[in-house]
Formats: sequence, C-alpha cells, structure tokens
Amino acid sequence: MAAAGLLLLSVSGCTLVGYPSGHGETAPSPAGIPAAPVGGPSDAGRTYEVFGVRYQVMDQADGYRERGVASWYGEEFAGRPTSSGEIFDPDRPSAAHRTLPLNTWVEVTNLDNGRQLTVRINDRGPFARTDERIIDLSYAAARQLGVVGPGTARVEVRALSDREVAQAARR
Repeated sequence: MAAAGLLLLSVSGCTLVGYPSGHGETAPSPAGIPAAPVGGPSDAGRTYEVFGVRYQVMDQADGYRERGVASWYGEEFAGRPTSSGEIFDPDRPSAAHRTLPLNTWVEVTNLDNGRQLTVRINDRGPFARTDERIIDLSYAAARQLGVVGPGTARVEVRALSDREVAQAARR
C-alpha cells in the first residue's frame, strides 16, 4: 500500500498545502499561457519538507538551467489546490519544481524530439526518483511536449528572465 502511494506521488507531483496563494491582479504571460497570479508573498528562500527531505526554494531563478527527466500528472489531481494556491487543471499547461520560486516561467525542451514549451511553475514536485526527475508537467504540458505516451522524457529546463517573459507576452 505504501509503495502504491509513493508511485501515485511520483506520477502526480504531490501537491503541498501551505504555500502562498496569489490573488488579485495577473502578470503578463506568454501568448496562449494562463496569466500568473501576483499579489501574495513570494516563497523564495523558504524551506519545506517532504518524506523527511528538506528543500530550500531558490532566492531567484536567474540563470537556472538543468537537464534531467520530466514526468507528468493529470486527472487524479484535478480540482485540488497547487502549492501556489491555484486549483490544478490538468488541461492547462503548468509545472511543478522542487526548488524554483513559484510563478517562475521556464522553457522546457524535450531532448528526444526537440519540442519546446513555456510553462509557469505553480506547484512543488516531483518527489520520487529525485536523483533524475527535475520537473513534473501537467497533462496538457506533457501532451504538447510528447511526454504522455512514454510517461517520462529527457528534458532541459531553463528559467526565463523577466525580459524574456515580457517579450513573449507582447507576441
């Protein structure tokens, strides 16, 4: 039973409760991507614990680039709050990361097929296979990147600068 729970969490990205919720205005977003909520305190620099492991959220995402494995989560978490306080919708592109500040925009490149997508970090995870998995994608994001069928894919994740996000929002 415990193994089944861990498996579900590894696929799901594990939503954690207690992270700040953004309410009110929205920030500009790249075309076709839901706007980022603004207004609540940032979680930059915060720490949290999952399965006995303590994680420190980065103070800023500037210059972040990493290669690893992406997994995805979907319908089983629909309607539940994400770490940002938003309600998870598997049909909208979004992503979970263990240490990037919430509301960070990232470019995810599937290294196996070359597809790219810009998504916003609004949740925490993945918490299984942390030695290789670096990001969990919503079903919609995973579908666009070609990750749904195989379940995982080798990816590169790159944090976008505020300038890049503003440029993409104007397109």
